[in-house]
Amino acid sequence: MRRCPHCDYWEPAGAPACARCAGLVDEIVEEGWRAFLEREFGTSLPSDERLIAEMIADEPDKHPWRVVDAAYDRLTCPDCRGRLSRGPAGCAPCDLANGFRYSAIEIDRPAVPPGNEHALRVNVAVTRRPYGISESEVLLRRLSLPVLLEGRLPTRAQAQATKALANGGATEAELAALIYREWGDA
Repeated sequence: MRRCPHCDYWEPAGAPACARCAGLVDEIVEEGWRAFLEREFGTSLPSDERLIAEMIADEPDKHPWRVVDAAYDRLTCPDCRGRLSRGPAGCAPCDLANGFRYSAIEIDRPAVPPGNEHALRVNVAVTRRPYGISESEVLLRRLSLPVLLEGRLPTRAQAQATKALANGGATEAELAALIYREWGDA
């Protein structure tokens, strides 16, 4: 893990407040998009990307989650005019797309414990769209990103203990100490 030179969190735990860390979270999605385009289409023009994104948004259950999230980033919400799925809670098209994102395929990366990709996906989604989610939940999700990206995964007991601590009003420092010290060590 590496410290962000802008916010001093472990990268990318400073997102969404730190623009650099937020960019790193977006890059998790973008690298999946680029790999998909290269594999499926070879070279594509930027003008083609919107058409491809529309196709993917029509069938999110047939594509990896990173590709679906990146496709939504290339589409504009007709109501809030932001990136589709990333608008404020209560924006009907964004709420709908946000729900559909979870039908996408999850494929664990090599050499990570089963379930790491699911945890990474949920934490990325919450960090990228924190609206309508409790402050303690967003904190927990963003602090977890560096550990998950490193390929570690908490045990069920560790995850439950961390969640209980967060719900009990633990400080950011207390949560960070638990996540960075204990998660992934069984």
